[in-house]
Amino acid sequence: MVLPLLVTAPAMPVVAEIDQTAETTAHASQGTPSHTVRAGETIYDIAARYHVSPAALLSRNHLSADSFIHPGQKLRVPGRSASTAPERSASKPARSGSTRSYVVRSGDTLTGIAARHHMSVERLRSLNDLSGKFIHPGEKLRVTGAATKPAKRASRPATTSRHTVRDGETLTGIAARHHMSVARLAKLNRISSNEFIHPGTSLKVTGASKSSSNATHAKKKPTATKNNTFAGRTYSDKIVDAADRNRSILAGRAVPSRAETKAKITRISRQHGVDPSIALAISYQESGWNQRQVSVANAVGTMQVIPSTGEWTSQLAGRQLDLLDTDDNITAGVLLLKVLTEQADSTSDAIAGYYQGLASVESNGMYTDTKQYVKNVKALRTRM
Repeated sequence: MVLPLLVTAPAMPVVAEIDQTAETTAHASQGTPSHTVRAGETIYDIAARYHVSPAALLSRNHLSADSFIHPGQKLRVPGRSASTAPERSASKPARSGSTRSYVVRSGDTLTGIAARHHMSVERLRSLNDLSGKFIHPGEKLRVTGAATKPAKRASRPATTSRHTVRDGETLTGIAARHHMSVARLAKLNRISSNEFIHPGTSLKVTGASKSSSNATHAKKKPTATKNNTFAGRTYSDKIVDAADRNRSILAGRAVPSRAETKAKITRISRQHGVDPSIALAISYQESGWNQRQVSVANAVGTMQVIPSTGEWTSQLAGRQLDLLDTDDNITAGVLLLKVLTEQADSTSDAIAGYYQGLASVESNGMYTDTKQYVKNVKALRTRM
């Protein structure tokens, strides 16, 4: 556990800016020790070293939380006599100044690495020039001290398998179900962690699959072995049977090609005053512009509309919409999107509302999967 600092850390850490050898000396005449700042040290490192609070150290030296310190600068340490200052051989370098290499493992964070090596995060960043930078598995970092726990080595390499992306899925959700970090999943497949994915894409994954307890999107395809549960939700036999019937009906029908479907989405969106690029992006994320797509929750067709939403949008359309008909299915999705864009505070909220439900977004904010879904749709939108 990393304990909180006694004072609020400044936006720009009080940190040494250049390399210079230094040592701790004592002002015997004043009865208090002084500390000569070394390269990379922060107020927080020095305060911890002398068991004083950062606030007291700042106050003793007439510094503010926004001040910079630099190598060679002498700081007076409050509340300690010269005889109790940490002793150090002049010929032997400070223990905290020595460094060694640490290889980042999957799931590591800067906070966790710093805590295991008895460092501040600011010190770790300074040693490795990590300002504003993410870390990733396999990267080598300079650390000080000995680790609290030795690194665990896997007894055998992780096995990989394939996962075919289903409609509505995100990298975040897939990574969670396979006990992976998003960074690891992206690296394994040589893609960006912010890259959009679409139904039918095959991804390499590691570990055993699990169901996500936080899933909020009901519009998912069934797993290979038929059952009524997917992504933490269980659907009644009635819903699953209805989905099977709709899937069977659509399998026997002629449906438009993806190019024809794209043209239909564009036409119907313009007809109802909706930006076609948003409808096209959402539809591609949901189904890949495939009218035969039916999820275990009985979300149907190109726009992945469930029957209850179909009934509601039928009232807006002034006629009964048949979700098995491509034009009517697109109309239902576009009308839903029209309402969302009119009621949401932003385009991002409207897109999130299509996935999570606008009321839920407004009450709870976007869930992790929803944020990734929005990123995917926005990325797709730029290509429409």
